[in-house]
Amino acid sequence: MTASALISARELQSRINDAIHVRLLWCEPDGRPSVAANDSKGGGEFCVEVRDRERAPNVFHHPYAYAAYLGIDTGAVAADATAAIALRV
Repeated sequence: MTASALISARELQSRINDAIHVRLLWCEPDGRPSVAANDSKGGGEFCVEVRDRERAPNVFHHPYAYAAYLGIDTGAVAADATAAIALRV
C-alpha cells in the first residue's frame, strides 16, 4: 500500500493487545482492505494488503501469520539489531 493510499484509508476496526495496535483499513481509492500493525513495545510496524481470496477478518485477527506467509518484515530484525547495539555500549 502506498503512502498516499494510507492517508486516504478509513479505519473499519481496531484492537490493542499487549502494546500491539492492529487496525483494519479500507482504502477508498482502490476499494481494497488492508491490516496495519504497530508494536509500541518492540518498535515494529507493518501493513498487509488483503488479497482477493483472503478474508479481511482472518488477516485482522492473525496479522503476524499473514505477514510471515507473505514474507513481510514485521520489525523483529530491527528490534534485535537495537538490542545488539545496546549490549555493545
